[in-house]
Amino acid sequence: MPETTMRATSKFDTAELSFDDFKKIVIDDYRIGYESRQASIIGRKEVLTGKAKFGIFGDGKEVAQLAMAKAFKAGDWRAGYYRDQTFMFATGMSNLREFFAQLYANPDVEKDPSSAGRQMNCHYATRFINADGSWANQAETMNCSSDISTTGGHMPRLLGLAYASKLYRQNKELEYLKQFSVNGNEVAFGTIGNGATSEGLFFEVFNAAGVLQVPMAISIWDDAYAISVPAKLQTTKEDISEILKGFQRENGSNGFEIFKVKGWDYIALCETYARAIAVCREEHVPVLIHVIEMTQPQGHSTSGSHERYKSKDRLSWEDEHDCLLKMRQWMISSAISTEEELTELENEAKRYVRECQREAAGELITIVNTELEETATIIEQFAETVSVKDQVIDIATELRKSYDAGRKEIVSAIRKTLRATVQEDSAERQILANLLKVEKDKANVRYNSKLFSDTPQSPLYVPVVLATYGENARAINGSEVLNACFDANFARDKTIVAFGEDLGAIGDVNQGFAGLQSKYGDIRITDSGIRESAIVGQGMGLAMRGLRPIAEIQYLDYLIYAMTVISDDIASLSYRTFGGQKAPVIIRTRGHRLEGIWHSGSPLGMILGSMRGFHICVPRNMTQAAGLYNTLLRGDEPALVIESLNGYRLKEKLPSNVGEFTVPLGKAEIMTEGSDVTVVSYGSTLRIVLEAAEELKNMGINIEVIDPQTLYPFDRDHVCSASLKKTNKLLVIDEDLPGGASAYIIQQILEEQKGYYSLDAQPKTLTAKEHRPPYGSDGDYFSKPSFDDIVEAVYAIMSEANPAKFPAIY
Repeated sequence: MPETTMRATSKFDTAELSFDDFKKIVIDDYRIGYESRQASIIGRKEVLTGKAKFGIFGDGKEVAQLAMAKAFKAGDWRAGYYRDQTFMFATGMSNLREFFAQLYANPDVEKDPSSAGRQMNCHYATRFINADGSWANQAETMNCSSDISTTGGHMPRLLGLAYASKLYRQNKELEYLKQFSVNGNEVAFGTIGNGATSEGLFFEVFNAAGVLQVPMAISIWDDAYAISVPAKLQTTKEDISEILKGFQRENGSNGFEIFKVKGWDYIALCETYARAIAVCREEHVPVLIHVIEMTQPQGHSTSGSHERYKSKDRLSWEDEHDCLLKMRQWMISSAISTEEELTELENEAKRYVRECQREAAGELITIVNTELEETATIIEQFAETVSVKDQVIDIATELRKSYDAGRKEIVSAIRKTLRATVQEDSAERQILANLLKVEKDKANVRYNSKLFSDTPQSPLYVPVVLATYGENARAINGSEVLNACFDANFARDKTIVAFGEDLGAIGDVNQGFAGLQSKYGDIRITDSGIRESAIVGQGMGLAMRGLRPIAEIQYLDYLIYAMTVISDDIASLSYRTFGGQKAPVIIRTRGHRLEGIWHSGSPLGMILGSMRGFHICVPRNMTQAAGLYNTLLRGDEPALVIESLNGYRLKEKLPSNVGEFTVPLGKAEIMTEGSDVTVVSYGSTLRIVLEAAEELKNMGINIEVIDPQTLYPFDRDHVCSASLKKTNKLLVIDEDLPGGASAYIIQQILEEQKGYYSLDAQPKTLTAKEHRPPYGSDGDYFSKPSFDDIVEAVYAIMSEANPAKFPAIY
C-alpha cells in the first residue's frame, strides 16, 4: 500500500523567528496556496473539455486552510468536506499528483491512495490499515478520515473521532494503546460549508459536542452561498456563529469557544487557529472557527457558473477579496516579497502544477492505450480464423479509433467480438474468452472489491466455539444471558465501550446492561441524549481509532434517524477507501413483534438495501445474540444486531462460557428436520413457526425449519438449497413488508444457491401487511404472520401439490 509523507507547513511564533525565517514560511505558504488554486483552475478545464467526469474544488479557501494546517499535528484527525485540498497539500497528507490521479479516476491505489479511483476529486483519506489488517500507528501520523459527498454527513463521525481522545485521556486502562493516542492530546478537525450548517446533523452533533466536552474543532467556510442559495435563505440572521452564541461556555459551564475571523486575513487566521486549537487540545473544549468573507472564484462545481445567480456587485466584491490576492498585497506591502519575486513564484507554480497534471493524465493514458493496442491486435489475429472476418476487423478498427478510450471500450470490444462469433468453435476463440475472464477479474478488483475489510481479523474467520452448559445450568431471563455476555466481554477487553439512550444508569430499557455502569464506570458505559445520528457517528469515530464501541439505538424503528450515517458513511467506508480504512462498530438495537407503529418494526428490506458493508444479524433469542456479539467483538467489521424485542423475559439456559462461545456469521441452522416444505424464518417470528410445526405434524405435514441467523451474509453453506432438494417446496416467513427481506431471501436461495432447479411448486412468502403494525394484540394478529397464518400457508402449499390428501380448508 502507498505511503504518503505527512509534513506540515512550519509553525511560527513571530516572537521567536527572525524576519528572514518569517518571510520564508509565509512565501512557502503562498506557494502552496497558489499551487492549489492552479490545480482548481486546471482541474475545472479538464472536466469542461471532457477529460474528467466532474470537478469540485477548494478555490477561495486556500489561506484559511494554510492557517489551519499550522495547528494540525501528528496524531490529529480530519473529518471534512470536499473543499480542503489546500489543507491536505499543506499538511502533506496529499499532493498534486494524487489530486489529479483522483480527478482522472485512476484505479491504482498507489496513484490515488485516498480511494483508488472510486471517489470523485477532493475526497480525501489517509490509509491506516496495514496489508495484514493490523492498525498503523495513528499517533505518529497525520490522519484523515475518508470524505463523503453528502455535505454535513461527516459531522457525526467527527464527534466520534474527538470523543476517542476524551476516552484515551480519562480512561487510564487504555494507556497501553500508544499507537492510537498520546494521553488524548489529539484534536479532531472538522470543516463544513456555511450552507450545510442548516442540516440537522450539524446541530445534533454541535449540541452533543458541547455536552460531551470533546476536543473537536469545527471550521465553517462561509462564502455566503450554498450553490445558488444565499445565506439569507439559509440561516437566521444570515450568520451561523451569531445564532450559536448560546453554546458559548461561560461561568464554568460546558459549551464551546467560538471564534470569528475573515478568510483573507492571513495573520489573523494564523493567530486565531493557534489560540483556538490550544484551548481545544489542552482543555478538551470544543471550538468553532467561523471563517467569513470567503469566496468561491469558480463557483460551486463544474456543473454550472456562479455568474447565473450572483450579482455584479457580489462578483466584483469577490474579485477584490480573493484570499490569495489579499495575501499577495499584504506580502508586498509588508516587504515580505516583491511583485517580481511573486510573479516568478507564480509562473513556476503554474509550470509545476501543469507538470503534475500531465504526469497523472499520461500515466493512465499510457497504460490504457497499451492495453487497447494489445487487445485490438488479439482481435485482429482472431479475425483471420473466423468466417465473419470483416465484422471482427471492424470491431478492432473501431476500438483503435476510440477517442479517450477507457477500459470499458476494451472489454466491450472483446464482448462484441465473442457475440459476433458465437457460432464459431475454436481454440482461438477460447483464448479470447479467457482474456475476457481475466479482464473481468481485474475489473472486479478495481471496481467491486473491498465491501468488507477482508482481513485476517474478519469476523468470518473467528473460530467457532460451541456453547457449553453445566449439569445445573440455570434457566434465566434472556436479558440476563445478554447481561452476563456483556459483563464477560467488558472484563476481557478494555477497549469495549457502550453508549445509547438509557443504557447507563438504568442498564437499558430491557436490562441487558443492568448494573454494568456501576461496575465498569460511566466512561465505558454511558447514557446519551436522544440523537441517533450522533450516537452512530460517535461509534464510527471511536472504531476508527482502535476502540470497540457498541452504539445502541433503542428501537429498530429509530434506526431510520441514523440511516444517512450508517449507509453513506460506515457501510461504504471499506469500499470507498479500497480497504484503507475500517470502523468495526456494532450497532445494537431491538425490534420485531411488540405493539404499536413505532416499536414493532422489522424494516429488513430497507436495511438490506442500504446497509451493504454491514453484517446484518437477526438472532432468534438472547443466547444466539450473545454468541454473535462474542464473534463480532473479536472481528474487525461493522455489524447490526437486532435483538427480539419480546424475548427478554423468556427463559433461556445460561451457558457456562457465556462470554466465549461464538455463533458464526452466515451459518444457517436447521431447527426441525422435515421432508415436505422448507420454511425459512428468523427473529421473533421463528418461534411462532416452531410452534406451528407441531400442529402441522399432527396434520401429517413435516416441515424443515431453517434459521439463517444472519441475513448478510446469508447461509454461506447453502443449507436452504440442500433442504429444497428434499422438500422441493419453499415458504419464506418474516415480519417485513411484502417484497422486502422475503424477496431478498428468495433471490439468495433460488438464484444464488440455484434452489430454483429443485422446485416443483411455486415458492411462497408470508409477510406482514404493507402498513406499519397497529397497536394491541388484535392489531398484531391481523397485520403480522400469526400462528394460524403460518399453519394455513404451509397447508395450502401441500394442498396445491396433493389436493386429495390435503383438501382445501376453506
